[in-house]
Amino acid sequence: MYLRLGEAPQRVDIQPILPTALACALPIFLASGLYRVIFRYSSWPALAMVLRAVAISSIPFIAIVTMIGVPGVPRTIGIIHPLLLVLLISASRAIAHALLAQPYGEARREWRRARVLIYGAGSAGLQLLAGLKQTQEFSVVGFLDDDRMLIGQRLHGLPVHDPKNLEEIQKKLAVTDVLLALPNVTRARRAQIIAALQKLPVRVRTIPGMTDIALGKIALTDIRELDVNDLLGRCAVPPDSALLSCNVTGKTLLVTGAGGSIGSELCRQLIHLKPARLLLVENSEYALYAIHMELAARVRELSAAVDIVPALGSVTDRARMTALFEQYGPDGVFHAAAYKHVPMVESNPIEGLKNNVFGTLITAQVAIHAGVRNFVLISTDKAVRPTNIMGATKRLAEMALQALAAETTETCMAMVRFGNVLGSSGSVVPLFRRQIKEGGPVTITHPEVIRYFMTIPEAAQLVVQAGAMAEGGEVFVLDMGEPVKIIDLARNMIELSGLTVRDDARPDGDIELKIVGLRPGEKLYEELLIGEDPQTTSHSRILKANEKYLHPAHLFPALDNLWREIEAQDETSAIAILQELVPEFSRNQNNLPTSSENAAAAA
Repeated sequence: MYLRLGEAPQRVDIQPILPTALACALPIFLASGLYRVIFRYSSWPALAMVLRAVAISSIPFIAIVTMIGVPGVPRTIGIIHPLLLVLLISASRAIAHALLAQPYGEARREWRRARVLIYGAGSAGLQLLAGLKQTQEFSVVGFLDDDRMLIGQRLHGLPVHDPKNLEEIQKKLAVTDVLLALPNVTRARRAQIIAALQKLPVRVRTIPGMTDIALGKIALTDIRELDVNDLLGRCAVPPDSALLSCNVTGKTLLVTGAGGSIGSELCRQLIHLKPARLLLVENSEYALYAIHMELAARVRELSAAVDIVPALGSVTDRARMTALFEQYGPDGVFHAAAYKHVPMVESNPIEGLKNNVFGTLITAQVAIHAGVRNFVLISTDKAVRPTNIMGATKRLAEMALQALAAETTETCMAMVRFGNVLGSSGSVVPLFRRQIKEGGPVTITHPEVIRYFMTIPEAAQLVVQAGAMAEGGEVFVLDMGEPVKIIDLARNMIELSGLTVRDDARPDGDIELKIVGLRPGEKLYEELLIGEDPQTTSHSRILKANEKYLHPAHLFPALDNLWREIEAQDETSAIAILQELVPEFSRNQNNLPTSSENAAAAA
């Protein structure tokens, strides 16, 4: 009325038209659901609903006001009013949407995000913060740092807290995750930090090390789960470059079991030392294909002149092995081919004996005949006073190599014995991680089981270095550091995932620890030495064991008898011969070590 008449609003009388406008609009608006729209979710369909409702309500309004007429009301009001109605309803709802939708959405996103503290207010922490701002997964609420100069300050608007007050900070800020931005901190210090965080209901993750970042393998913002290596707190000893390269660079090398956990990592380490040719021997077609493709790609990246040769075949096939050695004439052999899973070999003793003992014997004999200079056997701590067939077969393989070394001076034979390797196939780490992800239970064979651990790259490097120190017939033992209780390892992995262990003390915990009993042939404790007084070497992590073995005149005829029993598929007789040749092999009825053995092993 004001727009039509041009008079001051206080002098305009809308009473004649107000009942008509309400009577035409309200029933239509109610019926069309216009008042049930949630403003924060308003969009183009909601605007279309407004247009439709106003259009329908304007038909009777125009008919009454414009066509019939209302006393004291200009007929053009019938046209002006619907236009203003569309404009004002749409504008008011658009304003409501702008005011409500974004804050509400931000609040929901904030609620869904992990609330994060970054441990480390240095350059890595700041770069991590910048990267996290580009994602919707994390909401950074502050920093933690040990530097007293930084505590209490603000970086990019976020406070730097004292780690000593972490428990209070976690509760106050409802922190769900702590991200470690400490790429250069020592492993011992990292273990201390993780131990402190372990007491809190937070998930702990880390960024990669600076070496991987510098090599372009990983971006700084590639947050990963903690490695169990982080939990062990043991610093790896830097390799001796002279020992690594002396028997490798420019040589032709053959690796058996090249597609396995140890064999494949061994090949990766050897590639960086630039041998002239690397011959990959593997019985599994897929495993051979995978490692060949990976190594070929690495050679291209390094621009290295290394000839990678994939060779499909079994180490128990003498004709195949002879042909490979004659064709390529390797200078050195790393024998990693073996069946290593204790319960599997326990269930298939004939195949375990054939592959682990005679695969080693055949490969070594062919290597001697071909004039190979160096032969290194990858052995295991389970060969020491074995309580299972797998360990006994590996000890017998060591003895066979020791006997061959006593008869030849042309080929330098050596054995390298170490314990569990983190991340290798069948190890507890990926098993625990999968069980935690699935919500448990995490299965432990026995609450007192302890094991030695080493990373795959560290083990592979030490194997190469030990082989370089060999003079013939030695059994090298790798220093595995302090043993780890498996149940403690499981607890650490659960708690550092931000979860709690369900037990008698905490029946409402997230993940159950379930004791399932020792597997067939499994020990509570593993050892690395049979004899006493190991000798030191030039490398701080490599010892030389004094291990007795059978004279070749006694051993080889017994091995001939064992082979006949294997060909006859006579498990009982084959195992009986194995026990005669490895007298320390104690296979109890329940496959458990005796209490005295466990006590001696623990000592």
